Order: sequence, then structure tokens, then C-alpha cells
Amino acid sequence: MRKILLILVVACVCLLTVSAQEHGKGFSPEKFDAELRQFIIQEAGLTADEVAKFFPLYNEMRDKQRELFMRQRKLGMGRPSDESACKKAIQERDDVEVEQKRVQQTYHNKFLCVLSASKVYKVIQAEDRFHRKMLRQWGPRQKQKEKKKD
Repeated sequence: MRKILLILVVACVCLLTVSAQEHGKGFSPEKFDAELRQFIIQEAGLTADEVAKFFPLYNEMRDKQRELFMRQRKLGMGRPSDESACKKAIQERDDVEVEQKRVQQTYHNKFLCVLSASKVYKVIQAEDRFHRKMLRQWGPRQKQKEKKKD
């Protein structure tokens, strides 16, 4: 369940990023990352020393996750024409999802070398909460509110 939620959150964030850029809403990946970073620092109670050790690893993980998401996205764009191609597409998609989980697990273990387990857990929870918060802000209700203001 957690794996599906993570994949869903990453996919939604990336799709919302593209959508916001296409609609000229002024989405800034840099601003998003800065807000996420600040949210994690605050929610997990990270010290300056912990921040200096943790975020280079976290950024590496996010870069690898983005690469895998882009691979998965490309796989989803194709329309397999026969049973064999469908089977291959399913297997490739599954392979990417397993690799996403491996990357996450690898980096969680690296995080445990620089932070206590309780802080790593708080980081994971903070990231989930931040993404849910952003999805709610960018959701249909928010768009309706913006239209009413105009």
C-alpha cells in the first residue's frame, strides 16, 4: 500500500508540475523543492549539521526517482499492439516499480547512517504530508476557488 501511495504521489507531483507549467500558473520547481526542504526540516526537527549531511543524500535519491518516473512515463505512453507487446510492457513497468522501491530502500538505509531512525521516520512522514498538502492545494476545489476570484 505504501509503495502504491509513493508512486501515486510522485506521479501526481510530476503531472501537476507539467500541467501547471502548461497553464502558465507560474509553478516553480525550485520553489517547490525549497518549500519541501523547509517542511521536512521543520517537521523532522533537523539540526543544521543533520541538514548538511542529509539533504545531499536526499537530493540524490530524488534525482534517481525522477529518472525512474520518466522511464515509467515513457512506458505508459505506448500502446502495445498485441499480447506479446502487452506482456513485455507489463514486465518492464513492474521492473521499474521494483527499481523505484530498491532506490527508496537503499537511500533509507543511507539516511539511517546520518540520522536517527526516529528522524528518518519523521522525514518520510513529512514528505508524504507535504505532497498530500500540495495535491489538495492544486486539486479541483482550488481551481474552482481561483475561477470564482476572477
